[in-house]
Amino acid sequence: MLADAERAVLQRRTLRVLTIGQVIGSAALGAAVTVGAYVVQDILGQETPWAGMATATVTVGTAAMSQMLSQRMSKRGRRPGLSLGYLLASAGGLLAAFGADRGWLHVFLIGLFFFGNGSAANLLARYAATDLSREDSRASDMSRIVFASTFGAVFGPVLVHPAQHVAVEWFGIAKYAGPFIFSSVFLFTAFISTTILLRPDPLVLIGGVGQPIQSSSRLGGISRTIASIWDHPSARIALSAMVVSQVTMVAVMTMTPVHLKLHGHEAVSPFVVSLHIAGMYAFSPLVGRFSDRRGHHETIRVGAFLLVAATFIAALSGNVEQLLFPSLWLLGVGWNFGLIGGSSLLTESVSVDSRIKVQGAADLLMSFCGGMGGFASGFIRRAVGYHVLSTFALIAAGALLIVVHGQLARKRHSAAPAAG
Repeated sequence: MLADAERAVLQRRTLRVLTIGQVIGSAALGAAVTVGAYVVQDILGQETPWAGMATATVTVGTAAMSQMLSQRMSKRGRRPGLSLGYLLASAGGLLAAFGADRGWLHVFLIGLFFFGNGSAANLLARYAATDLSREDSRASDMSRIVFASTFGAVFGPVLVHPAQHVAVEWFGIAKYAGPFIFSSVFLFTAFISTTILLRPDPLVLIGGVGQPIQSSSRLGGISRTIASIWDHPSARIALSAMVVSQVTMVAVMTMTPVHLKLHGHEAVSPFVVSLHIAGMYAFSPLVGRFSDRRGHHETIRVGAFLLVAATFIAALSGNVEQLLFPSLWLLGVGWNFGLIGGSSLLTESVSVDSRIKVQGAADLLMSFCGGMGGFASGFIRRAVGYHVLSTFALIAAGALLIVVHGQLARKRHSAAPAAG
C-alpha cells in the first residue's frame, strides 16, 4: 500500500509523462484528420459520398485497437499498452502516406486503421491519469490529460499546409501524403517518450495488472461487459453520454471540411478544425473541476446542451462559413463535457477489479459508433445535405439532454424524502 505522500509524488510524475504523450500524439492526429477526406476525394472524385470513409476507418481502428490495448494493459500495465499504441499508429501513418501518394485506396485505408491506434492510446491515457488519483480529484486529473491535447491538436491542423509544401517541394510526392509523414514522426516520438519515461507503471502500483479479460469468446466477453454497464443506471448514463458525444462530434466534424471545400472555402477549413479541436481540449481543467464539484451527471447535461446549440447553428449555417467557427467550437466544448463527465462517472460506477475491462469496452463502443457516424455522414450529406446531417446530430444530442435531465430530476426527487 502506497503512503499518501508517495502516491502524490508518483501521480505528479505520471501526469507529466502522460502530458508529453498527449501533446505529441494530438498534434499528429490533428494534422492527419484534416486531410483524410481529401485523399478519398482525390481517388474517387470530388462528389463521392464515400468521403467520410477516412474518418470512419480511423475511428473503427480506434475502437478495435482500444480493446486490444486494454487487454495488454490488464496483463502488463499502462506503459506497454500505450507504447504499443503509439508505435502501431506511427507505422500506420507511413502506410497511409504511401497509399495517398500512389492513389491506392485500400493501402491508404489499411494505414488509417492502424493509425487509429494513436487515438486509442490518447483516449486510454485519460484513464491512466486516474489510477493513482484521490476520489475527489479523479475528474480533475483526467481533465489535465485531455487539456494537454490542446497544444498539439490546435497547431496540428495549422501545420497541414507546410507539411504539404514539404511533401511536394522536397520529396516530390503527393501533397496529402505530407501530413501523414509528419504525423508518423510525431507518433514515433510519443512511443519513445512513453516507453522511457512512464516508470513506475501506475496500474502496476495499484495492483491492477494480471487480470486478463476472461472469455472463451472475446466478442461475447465484450457483449457481457457492455450489458453489465447497461444494467447500472449511472454507468448507462455515462456510456450513453460518451457514445452520443462521440457520434455527434465525429459526424458533423467529418463533413465540415468537405462542406467548406465544395463551397470554395478549403483555405478556411484548417482554421475551423483548429478552433474545433481547441474547444475539444482547451477547457478541460475547468470541466474537470466542474465535474468534481457539481457532479458528473450535471457535467453531462451541460455537454448535451452545448451539443444541441452547436448542431443547431451548423444546421442553419448554409453557405455562411463564418457560422461554422462558433458551431464547431461549441461542438468541441460539448464533446469535452460529455467525455469527461461520462468517463468519470463510468470509472466511479464500477469496481477496481473490473475497471480496465469496462473502460476498454466503453471506448470500443464509443469509437465504433463514432466510426459508423463518420462513415454514414458522407452518404447523408450527399443525399440530403449538410444541414440535414446536422439536424440528425441535433436530435441525438437533444435525446441525451432529455435522458440525463430526467435522471437528475429522479435523483433530486428521491433525495428529497431523505432530506426531510
